[in-house]
Amino acid sequence: MEPKFHFRGIQFVKKALKLSSAVMLASMLVLSACSDGGTGQTGANQNDSASKKSGAATKLTFWTFNELHQKFFESMAKSWNAANPNEQIELEATTFPYDDNHNKLTVALQSGTGAPDLVDIEISKIGNYLKGDVQLVPLNDIVEPEKANLIMSRLDNYAKDGKYYGIDYHVGAQVIYYNKEILDKAGVNPDDIKTWDDFEKAGKQVLEKTGKPMTTVETSDQWTLWPMVAQHGSDFLDKDGNVKLNDAVNLEVLTYLQKLVKEKIAVPTPGGNHHAEEYYGFMNKGGAASVWMPMWYMGRFTDYMGDLKGKIVIKPMPVFKQGEPRSSGMGGTGTVITKQSKSADLAKKFLAYAKVSKEGNIEIWKQLGFDPIRSDVWTDAKMKEANKYTDYFGKNIFEFLSSLKSEIAPINVKEKTPAVSDVVKTKVNFLILNDLKDPKQVLDDAAKSIK
Repeated sequence: MEPKFHFRGIQFVKKALKLSSAVMLASMLVLSACSDGGTGQTGANQNDSASKKSGAATKLTFWTFNELHQKFFESMAKSWNAANPNEQIELEATTFPYDDNHNKLTVALQSGTGAPDLVDIEISKIGNYLKGDVQLVPLNDIVEPEKANLIMSRLDNYAKDGKYYGIDYHVGAQVIYYNKEILDKAGVNPDDIKTWDDFEKAGKQVLEKTGKPMTTVETSDQWTLWPMVAQHGSDFLDKDGNVKLNDAVNLEVLTYLQKLVKEKIAVPTPGGNHHAEEYYGFMNKGGAASVWMPMWYMGRFTDYMGDLKGKIVIKPMPVFKQGEPRSSGMGGTGTVITKQSKSADLAKKFLAYAKVSKEGNIEIWKQLGFDPIRSDVWTDAKMKEANKYTDYFGKNIFEFLSSLKSEIAPINVKEKTPAVSDVVKTKVNFLILNDLKDPKQVLDDAAKSIK
């Protein structure tokens, strides 16, 4: 009985081994088929090999608050992929509302997870992200080789301790847009307006001859006040980031603006700011004879004030004193790379291609109508090619801008910029230019609240 039992045990073991071998062989065949089509490579090695062979794209995420910025980056991703077959990019771009974009970024950086590779930060918000341990990637290696061609004051706005963290879309050169049809009716030549005293005199003439105000002043934004202060030699903050909102220059500028309102030469902007629908409708119907805004505002005219085509002329800003700069660098949005990016080197190459290269800067003009940060492209023949901006304003836009190149006053963007900007937008301008409160008292209270 024992031998018989032993034989059956051996038979059982043999059958089990055969079955196990069959299962293992089948499993190996299945794994082989899943991993590399029968090449015998492991899954990881095969994926690396396949990526190289097929040029598989690296995914980069991009957040912005401006749909036009998203479209620009998507266009540049296509251009990049055509020029770089071995470093393909799959750009996943998203446009959020302004506050959502910055709030989501803040949460992601503070929590250490969920941040995109690239993200737009508006100039008045950048101070929030340059505090303490900066969670952004320094961009010096793509900025410094091009310093001779770049308007560096625009990159200084996104810098700290010698490190550049953001690349702007434009210079934002401040200019004044005149409605020549209204000025002609009043007998005013815009080329004769050199100073703010000249502007006031011309405004009285326009009001008397046409019944229209010379201009509008913002009560819920900063683009009326800030450029005038910068050109007159001051700012909201000093170079060390200390509040100087209530200094003599800020007081002089706001007192002057309030005087224009009291004389009806200026009126508070319909809707509160120069991006309000109420303002577009007002201006499009010839509501006022001028508005001062940065060069990037050209797109607002072409897109929202079509009836003024051929009527608007662009001129340098008036000054308080002869010899002061006739422009300043206003507004801006810096594209940054977060330290959470797993493809920071590729993101940096792509950012340089899109916003630092000569080709990218030409596309910024063609697609967005912005005055690019590379001044060497301003005289490029491609900048005169017909588009909706040249059709609206004429072909000499960048010849005019080149004449102002050495007169673009810088601004101080620091950690307290978000706070001071908020106070100017929500309190200072409205109280002084709408409610006509005492400028000195308002500025002193505002500066105290920020400090």
